[in-house]
Amino acid sequence: QVHLAESGGGLVQAGGSLRLACVYSGGPFPLYAMGWFRQAPGKEREFVAGVDWTGRSTSYQDSVKGRFTISRDNAKSTSNLQMNSLKPEDTAVYYCAARMWGTGGDNGNAYTDWGQGTRVTVSS
Repeated sequence: QVHLAESGGGLVQAGGSLRLACVYSGGPFPLYAMGWFRQAPGKEREFVAGVDWTGRSTSYQDSVKGRFTISRDNAKSTSNLQMNSLKPEDTAVYYCAARMWGTGGDNGNAYTDWGQGTRVTVSS
């Protein structure tokens, strides 16, 4: 059974950085595309970034391009989201998600497994 566990959230001032990690277990991680989503209070869940199962293709929401970087480490069964130049509007609970094969795209319904989330708060 696939299990995802996020870590690395916290409170940071605007302009600061955080690095989120998602540890995957229970299946063949190299075959899984990974995505990061977030949900702010009172808002719908939205796509943040994704990486395909090969690691060669990444995608980002426009608002985080140039600030966030998604990566994967198949040896450690981990996906990371490096977040720089954080803004108060980045405040949300961040979730990692996995889907076998796939492109790491922005359709949340295509992902089959989800973590419990890690909270990120950016103060102004």
